[in-house]
Amino acid sequence: MPTDDPFKHAVLGSGVFYRDPRAALSFLQAAFGFEPSMLVSDADGRLVHAEMRFGDGYIIVDSEWDERVASPASVGGRNTQAVYVRLQQDIDAHCEKARAAGAEIVEQPADHFYGERQYRARDPEGHVWTFTRTVRVVPKDEAERLSGLRIEGWHR
Repeated sequence: MPTDDPFKHAVLGSGVFYRDPRAALSFLQAAFGFEPSMLVSDADGRLVHAEMRFGDGYIIVDSEWDERVASPASVGGRNTQAVYVRLQQDIDAHCEKARAAGAEIVEQPADHFYGERQYRARDPEGHVWTFTRTVRVVPKDEAERLSGLRIEGWHR
């Protein structure tokens, strides 16, 4: 098997669909730090497939290629999924970079009972992105006490 396999990916990725995928590529790079890794265009120069990497993860950025595939911009802003990205860098600085690039910050950076600091941003077509970073390891019993919830299973 060749070592330069262009489809060698992490076990799980996500596909995100846009009316204007070329604009999305530029935004995702400027605002969130994704790096383009593959662009496929047809004979007319239309983008038909793109991939972007973030750490060891990846996303597919694509157009609305079928009637069952839509950007939130085409369905009244509704999201049927969200992308979660685990950061290693300062989450507040990442948030400010995203804001400066035009992301709408829908949840400011905040610490949560389960030990994560996170923020949420909406891109220009309405996709919601959650960026999170572990700030402290919280034992399951403490998370249950702080939240008032019963938790089955817990991150190990």
